[in-house]
Amino acid sequence: MTASGRVVGDDPVPMEPIPPGALLAAFPDPIRVLGEELRAVVMGTVPDALERVRPGWGLIGYDAPAGRRTAYFAYVAPEPIHIHLGFEHGVLMDDPDHRLEGAGITRRVRWLTFHPGDEVHAALLEPLIREGLRVARLSRGERFAAAMDRDAGPPHGGRRG
Repeated sequence: MTASGRVVGDDPVPMEPIPPGALLAAFPDPIRVLGEELRAVVMGTVPDALERVRPGWGLIGYDAPAGRRTAYFAYVAPEPIHIHLGFEHGVLMDDPDHRLEGAGITRRVRWLTFHPGDEVHAALLEPLIREGLRVARLSRGERFAAAMDRDAGPPHGGRRG
C-alpha cells in the first residue's frame, strides 16, 4: 500500500473509448447530422487522422502523424443548439476570408459554428482543415516564431530613418 492508500498493482480499469457516433447521438438530430457531415469532411481531408472522443472536453478530437509524434489539429464540438469545427492553433492559421471565430474570446483556438439548417461545404472547409494541420505540425519553436510574427503586425511601408 502506498502513502495515499492505493494498493500497489491496483490500477484502475481502463475505460473503453466512446465511439464518436455515440457522443453525437446524445444531441438533437440536426446537430448529430451536422456532426457526422463534419466528421466525414475532416476524415476525407486527412485520411490518416486519428479520431477519438475526448470525454473531458465533450468533443471529438483529431490528431495526425507528425514525424515521431502526433499533432492535435482539429475538433468537432457539439452543443444542443449548434456545433463547432475548431482548430487548436487557429490563431496562427491563414484565414484570408476571416471565417474563423474566437478572436477576443480565446488566445489560440479558433472555430466555425454551424446551426441546424446550415450546409457543410467540403470545398470551403478542406483548405482550413489542411491549414489547421499544417500549423499543428509545426514545432513548438516554429509556432512561437509564427506567433511573434503575427503579434508584430504587418510591416510598415516606407523607409526607416
